[in-house]
Amino acid sequence: MPLRLYNSASRKKEVFEPIKNGQAGIYVCGVTVYDLCHIGHARSAIVFDVLVRYLRAIGFKVTYVRNFTDVDDKIIERSKKTGQDTITLAERYIHAFHEDMLVLGVLNADIEPRATEHISDIIDMIRRLVEKGFAYVDDANVYFSVENFDSYGQLSGRRLEEMVAGARIAVDEKKKHPMDFVLWKGAKPGEPKWNSPWGEGRPGWHIECSAMSCRYLGANFDIHGGGRDLIFPHHENERAQAIAANGVSFANYWIHNGFVTVESEKMSKSLGNFITIKDALQLYHPQELRLFLLSKHYRSPLDFSRSAILEARSGLIRIYRTLQRLEEIVGPSKADSRGTITPFLPTVDGHGFKDNFKSVMDDDLNTAAGLGLIFDKVRDINRVIDSSVRNKDVKSQLIKERSDLLDCGKVLGLLEEEPSKLFQEIVKTPSEIDTEEIEKMIQERDEARRAKDWARADAIREELSGKGIILEDGPKGTKWRFRIEGKHKTQ
Repeated sequence: MPLRLYNSASRKKEVFEPIKNGQAGIYVCGVTVYDLCHIGHARSAIVFDVLVRYLRAIGFKVTYVRNFTDVDDKIIERSKKTGQDTITLAERYIHAFHEDMLVLGVLNADIEPRATEHISDIIDMIRRLVEKGFAYVDDANVYFSVENFDSYGQLSGRRLEEMVAGARIAVDEKKKHPMDFVLWKGAKPGEPKWNSPWGEGRPGWHIECSAMSCRYLGANFDIHGGGRDLIFPHHENERAQAIAANGVSFANYWIHNGFVTVESEKMSKSLGNFITIKDALQLYHPQELRLFLLSKHYRSPLDFSRSAILEARSGLIRIYRTLQRLEEIVGPSKADSRGTITPFLPTVDGHGFKDNFKSVMDDDLNTAAGLGLIFDKVRDINRVIDSSVRNKDVKSQLIKERSDLLDCGKVLGLLEEEPSKLFQEIVKTPSEIDTEEIEKMIQERDEARRAKDWARADAIREELSGKGIILEDGPKGTKWRFRIEGKHKTQ
């Protein structure tokens, strides 16, 4: 089955057919660096990280470009409030972004351009738009003329008349049409500025991405991505100005991830539910955050809640406990280094675990179904482990199944931690718990079970459960662990 992706432009799933055989060029709109990133940014970063990982796993040579908007109205406004110059401010939040992505296991993009480093590319694109009649100059400002671009609104599915009806235009607006947008802003006192044919000023937001994507991927490339909120006006405007300037198609596939809400509310600083990545990482392990953010299809809305994260944690612990059990039986894994993607080689019959995983991922990157297959495989592995058979063939089978499990996990950016290390980071042993007393109670329970005193055995289990201790009975006896709770209690 070939890879099929939902194209926002056509509003349907399409077979992915790259411009160059075996290669894929991807541009994803990055963050505007005026504040810390929030969990919505985390979802977008992880979704496209998985897309890049998966394309590489199925044999594509990927060029991944993700930009930074480092000159913008919001950055200038924050600079004025803090007294910090825009360059220092942007650098601070770019560094914070990289810190967040490293902890979340998001691989670096191949190219990370900044708007301020591509002013000449931006000016050149604006110049071509003016020469071709798609843009006009007003004092030191340059605007894109939407009326001169016939397919404006095609990406977002909006008609120009409808956009105008819903627009609020200032009385002193100098634009020829209410929906025209700025390509170059004339300089204002105290703001960053560059020389241009139209006077000193700075680029508008939309033009930077068109210029940078074409600079690194060509005028026509494969995939353009970002959050759903960017479809209009940002991506609509990007598409219009790039096609108008270059005279060819822009991105062939437009991919957008869904919104993240918090406890069913839109995330907003005014509502007090604005959760930065750094805040979330104070409460939860990065692997459980990542698993949670991939637990729904990338186009679906996702609600961030404590119960949902703890459910993800429970699943993560279940997988890692199985990996720990495998280590005890067949030894440590000799997996490739972190982030190294193993190609998906088909099995003879085409119905193996990795074949099935590839099948669901080929269906518009269905990570939710992929995780379902991983949990099914974990259950199957535990059944084999729980059996009394321990011959050479069974151990070889377990080694192979673990290898397949880890390969699929890597595509999702999961299962790359050492089990013992992960448990140390998630499981906090309460100091008031007496481990010797726990062992004595387990021994007493074992004696009660042998005597078929089920009431006493159940009572001991309940008593331990009340102390946060979970018992796991198996062929080799009873093991115990602490119930997994949040690292910090929510208020």
